[in-house]
Amino acid sequence: MTKHFTQFPGSSLATKAGLVAVLALGLVFQQGVAFAGSTSPKAVAELFTSQGCSSCPPADKLLEELALKNPDILSLSLPVDYWDYLGWRDTLARPENSERQRAYAAQRGDRSVYTPQLVVDGMEHVVGGDRQAVMSALGRAAPFTASVSLSVRDMAVEAKVDGSLPAGQRMATIFILRLDAEQSVPITRGENTGSSITYVNVVRDLRAIGMWSGGPETFRIPKSEFMKDKDSRCAVLVQLEDDSGPGRIIGAAVMDPKAP
Repeated sequence: MTKHFTQFPGSSLATKAGLVAVLALGLVFQQGVAFAGSTSPKAVAELFTSQGCSSCPPADKLLEELALKNPDILSLSLPVDYWDYLGWRDTLARPENSERQRAYAAQRGDRSVYTPQLVVDGMEHVVGGDRQAVMSALGRAAPFTASVSLSVRDMAVEAKVDGSLPAGQRMATIFILRLDAEQSVPITRGENTGSSITYVNVVRDLRAIGMWSGGPETFRIPKSEFMKDKDSRCAVLVQLEDDSGPGRIIGAAVMDPKAP
């Protein structure tokens, strides 16, 4: 299975600084957006992909299949921007996605990142287009120790978290994600010229909104500009972190929009 590699300098996830900025700003959801009940997946699959990577379309297709056939897996597309110089500027890429992938690599002690890379629950990484490796990694996913539910009340989104932290851990970060359920992109330049690629659960925004130390706690998010349109999905991750970067995901939930 072909992988596209790139080298990177040392980096770390500046969650604390980002959290301060988010709390100062206040996350809110645009008025007029209603949501269906949330679901709680058993595992999270993050695919780092690129429209400019010829090895990525099979991985994108596999992730689409996972999203359709395995609702107990939260399948996320995180397009990266470091292949844009190859001739096609990825229309969905975010530098924050590239930084998140580099932070995972730094946590493992890796000196490079590659596409397509799929990370399961923030821990195990495999080539995203290798079906056997992907399914095996998902089969090894440990049970979540945090239960998460999402709901909307009083013009705000509530993320209710309960459960426990793994032994030796004191805090976990609560992340909120805005997702595009599906995006089909025609590629007219670069390695995938002439292709039209479908991406599912594309991460458009990912922000830290609080810290959790175990037990029942509610994170209330007042309405804001965070949700850009009525078709966006909302998801929450509960993830361990330390000074070297992100770690294991121990809980998750996702909520779909519905007509008010």
